[in-house]
Amino acid sequence: MTTLSPLPTLAIAPAQVVRGDGILAAQGSAIARLGQRPLMVGGSHSLSLIAPLLDALSQEGMAIQTATYGGDCSEASLARLRAIASDHRADVVIGVGGGKALDTAKLLAHQIQQPVVTVPTSGATCAAWTALSNVYSDQGAFRYDVALPTCPSLLILDYALIRTAPRRTLVAGIGDGLAKWYEAAVSSGASQQTLIVAAVQQARVLRDILLQKTPAALRHWGGPEWQEVVDATVLLAGVVGGVGGAQCRTVAAHAVHNGLTQIPASHGILHGEKVAYGILVQLRLEEMGGNAALARAARQQLLPFYRAAGLPQTLADLGLGEISLGDLQRAAAFACREGSDIHHLPFTVAPEAVMAAMVSPLCPELREKNRAAAPVRPASVAPEVQP
Repeated sequence: MTTLSPLPTLAIAPAQVVRGDGILAAQGSAIARLGQRPLMVGGSHSLSLIAPLLDALSQEGMAIQTATYGGDCSEASLARLRAIASDHRADVVIGVGGGKALDTAKLLAHQIQQPVVTVPTSGATCAAWTALSNVYSDQGAFRYDVALPTCPSLLILDYALIRTAPRRTLVAGIGDGLAKWYEAAVSSGASQQTLIVAAVQQARVLRDILLQKTPAALRHWGGPEWQEVVDATVLLAGVVGGVGGAQCRTVAAHAVHNGLTQIPASHGILHGEKVAYGILVQLRLEEMGGNAALARAARQQLLPFYRAAGLPQTLADLGLGEISLGDLQRAAAFACREGSDIHHLPFTVAPEAVMAAMVSPLCPELREKNRAAAPVRPASVAPEVQP
């Protein structure tokens, strides 16, 4: 009789997803079922946008406390918020805002062992869905991520709220969503497990939706295609990681993002913008690592889409065209640190290869510095391939 190894537990989806246009004012009773003393966590701007939800909670007789998260999901911010939650005797956490605000709320709720409600204010990430929080330093440098035991108890997606966000945020979410396919196709390791196959195929569907519907979504803000793209970046992107688990998550695109956060000049760049650039870096690494034809074809497919959508293709597009060689080395070294997801690539990757893949032809001086500093490539990596 064959003994099966225990399989990892999956946190697939929020317990409830409510979506619609102008629905915040109708969510008081749904939140009341989770707790009566909510702590609402977000940025000051995001918290200013949700008066209808605050009114709804007040009508339910709840004792509401609001707190800003400080701009980063950091250990210091979490410690401060735990003290506020304790003083308030919070029995539910409501996260309002973008990825870092929602990650803070989710991790805070886990630490105080209370349910969490997520209210995204843009289509920039799938953080409202996922059982994962990224932790940063107080200065905005990525440190580590925390896998959470469950997804949020309630996700409230109000399209009227999302519509007020800058166009740039949705474009960033499109970049972050695209990475699901390019990373899941690698991190899955060609697994034949049913749920992993399903997750990889969902990632492919997500990519195709974004490639097909983004042009119309950005032309007709708030229209049907726009709503479908928001659903893709906030909801469907979360499904991929939920169903696939750790085997359908990040590889080089997010590792490059994490490396770039070590550069102070990058901190005004949105998560999805850095990830979108990281997709191209990953594809360049795959070209150099021996999968040249497929990776080159994928990159050639993406570049016109990037140009049309306004996604960054180079360090210069990110506003980092003049970064120092030391900063570039620091980013590449962090991307390749022990335990980094970049090592899910099916070949050895060294910081020198990442530097070569990151440097754009629009920054020739920096590329020459890179060549002078690191003229030797790892044996498993072919010479640099230019975009």
